Amino acid sequence: MANRLGPDKVKLGVCCTLWWNDDFPAIDADISFGQAVSEMALAGFQGCSIGHKYPSDAAALKAALDLRGLRVSEPWTSTYFTIDKMRQKTIAAFEETLAHIKALGGTELVVAEFGASSHLLPVDVFANRPVFTDAQWDALTSGLDELGKIAGSAGMKLSYHHHMGTGVMTRADVDRLMASTDPALVHLLLDTAHIAFAGDDPLDLARAHADRIGHVHMKSIRPEVVSRVREEGLSFQEGVELGVFTVPGDGAIDFRPILEVLADADYRGWLVVEAEQDPNKANPLEYAKKARAYLADVLGW
Repeated sequence: MANRLGPDKVKLGVCCTLWWNDDFPAIDADISFGQAVSEMALAGFQGCSIGHKYPSDAAALKAALDLRGLRVSEPWTSTYFTIDKMRQKTIAAFEETLAHIKALGGTELVVAEFGASSHLLPVDVFANRPVFTDAQWDALTSGLDELGKIAGSAGMKLSYHHHMGTGVMTRADVDRLMASTDPALVHLLLDTAHIAFAGDDPLDLARAHADRIGHVHMKSIRPEVVSRVREEGLSFQEGVELGVFTVPGDGAIDFRPILEVLADADYRGWLVVEAEQDPNKANPLEYAKKARAYLADVLGW
């Protein structure tokens, strides 16, 4: 697969969620920003996501990343189009993030709709996730198209991240979102673990929307923890703390056929390793190196 998904086509990134958790800051092993980004480079990655421990000053952050040969693979911006009086605030926050990422030399923007999301709450993540009305769907998709236009005019690409506990969580949700947004403006972030956690097949999702995939989060799951979350009505945080997620090369997801689908679609962009794990239980550098070794085996580089 080296020629089909070679370094001339894809870049390998890693999310800082191996080192700490941005959603749940209490999941932390006191690892500094400097140590985290140094270990990302040591493990053999070319880029990284942005997290809450990163310097807020773009020049300082760019200098720290340049020193280690890293680029920014993505930021995260939450959207709130489906709840009242949040459209303009959502657009303003997005524009602020866009300016910051552009200053860092980044070209990718990732969003997810968190209106009424259950994923940050201490409640059953499945039973309490929102189900959007038609009006909410219209507000979301029109809002995403607007963000896509803003991104495109700045020479950047917008990808939507389906996510556990949100109104765009399942395969059916993703299908509706893709059908209702402009393909030229809104791409799909394929998160292999979030769709598997939701109960759907990441390979099928990749096949169905191969031409829309603009960004990839490569993350695996532990099915026994997924079953426990479902059966015991656990929260998203409890699932994370129990180890529901892990890196490629561990867990239940076979990434080879998924990468073949991407290669067939001539995918060009980031492949970003992610695993929201407790760094006190899962040594971040160990898991980052495990994932990189797996990708070297699968990709051939």
